[in-house]
Amino acid sequence: MGFYECYAVYRDGALCRRVESTTDADVRRVLSKRTLTLEDFLCLLSPVAGLHLEQMAQQAHALTVSQFGRTMVLFTPLYLSNFCTNSCLYCGFNQTNRIVRRQLTVAEVDVEAQAIADTGLKHILILTGDAPAVAGVDYIEGCCKVLNRYFSAIGMEIYALSQADYRRLIDVGVDSLTIYQETYNEALYRRLHPKGPKRDYRFRMDRPERACRAGMRSVNVGALLGLDDWRRDIFFAGLHAQYLLDRYPETEIGISLPRMRPHVGGFQPGWIVEDRHIVQAMTALRLFMPRVGITISTRESARFRDRLLPLGVTRMSAGSCTAVGGRTDEGENPGQFEISDERSVPEMAAMLRRSGWQPVFKDWQALGGTVGGARG
Repeated sequence: MGFYECYAVYRDGALCRRVESTTDADVRRVLSKRTLTLEDFLCLLSPVAGLHLEQMAQQAHALTVSQFGRTMVLFTPLYLSNFCTNSCLYCGFNQTNRIVRRQLTVAEVDVEAQAIADTGLKHILILTGDAPAVAGVDYIEGCCKVLNRYFSAIGMEIYALSQADYRRLIDVGVDSLTIYQETYNEALYRRLHPKGPKRDYRFRMDRPERACRAGMRSVNVGALLGLDDWRRDIFFAGLHAQYLLDRYPETEIGISLPRMRPHVGGFQPGWIVEDRHIVQAMTALRLFMPRVGITISTRESARFRDRLLPLGVTRMSAGSCTAVGGRTDEGENPGQFEISDERSVPEMAAMLRRSGWQPVFKDWQALGGTVGGARG
């Protein structure tokens, strides 16, 4: 049984009814347990559990420190291309948006990579729009060969690929995949993706598992919070992560908690996701899956990210830019969305040290790699 079949078991209205019927006694019982079930996780996402955030936060902090220590892995995104064939209503790269379309040349990738490497970071996340005819696997492969000279860990957040193509990119140095289902509400997903290859809900849902089968070292899932009821999407993101953990124990599984941000286009979030909701989602995930990585990006404000430090997060972006070539090109080039935390890498590292956390610029090196991170 694949994940879609697992997902289908829970997608009916019974899920919402169970959340709404959760009692205070149910929450207290769950918080007294050492190991949580899927039903327990659902209980911690309930409105009633929101009254127990302080205890959830304390327990999440203890679990995080016991599993990860007081460390924070830092990374930054590198946008290679914003050409796209999709019409995703919530995305600044929507093919109908009138923005400057650009794709970095291999030489420009080298320049951007050098600018990032100068900050000391060794973890990078490459991103593109969904336009395989423009930014195809051949192009991405060529970019990775350049990036290998600078970085020890290359993650990617691009369009859905086949298992064979994942294997091909793993062979040139990609070691992690970030993929958001955007929303786990299948009917809503179709409305949000009126045109383009991303409209295929099942193909996208199976993408993390294809990467695991291909041998990806790390796979990161999540939903774009604000598209649908956050409790529903977080539950299914947690279910997805647990499914992958159970079947691919050799793969490092993580979850991201991206929240909608302003972007080119007039789309407005269908749901308001408040800070306290992010806290509840993060702490519930940590209590349910103590060893899973949790990422918070610069979509969130500096103040809020600082407050989230002890609550379960293990990876943060720093010195972010969502525009193609935005670090070295001074021309007008809108990004995919507006970032909120604009602190540089040194500023983030200083904040972490002041708060008693160790910033980690590099925690992964492939066997046979050179000092710069190139694979042998």
